[in-house]
Amino acid sequence: MAEVSFYILPSESAQERYEFACKLIEKAYRSACFCYVLADNAEQCQKMDDLLWTFRAGSFVPHQTYTGELPGFEKVILIGSLNPHENWRKTVINLSSHCPEEFGKIDRILEILDNSEASKAAGRDRYRQYQQSGIHITTHKIGH
Repeated sequence: MAEVSFYILPSESAQERYEFACKLIEKAYRSACFCYVLADNAEQCQKMDDLLWTFRAGSFVPHQTYTGELPGFEKVILIGSLNPHENWRKTVINLSSHCPEEFGKIDRILEILDNSEASKAAGRDRYRQYQQSGIHITTHKIGH
């Protein structure tokens, strides 16, 4: 069964939310965890794609946008708005406004919320969905 961790940031900045996601992605990659980044749309995918190249000098995180076609090799971070392929269901970083479909098949889901009302409201809805499914949830307040 999945395990869900919510990370609640002190600021209302979407940019800081994306940068925090990059740090989690880099940490996962350095631990040989090739995660899937779930986004709402192509624009959000592009934002994360661009940011992963530039968020920290000297950082290299191999990644690509997932449009339904598998990459040539599996040791890469995928970013997409589609359901994660089964090979990338170990860890999903959810930046979308909804729960991943079939979230019970995912080992670990990381939810990142900024402190804006819209982000918190959507996060509460997802929290309830996970909780009603009996999934273990942890919450981390960052920088509070």
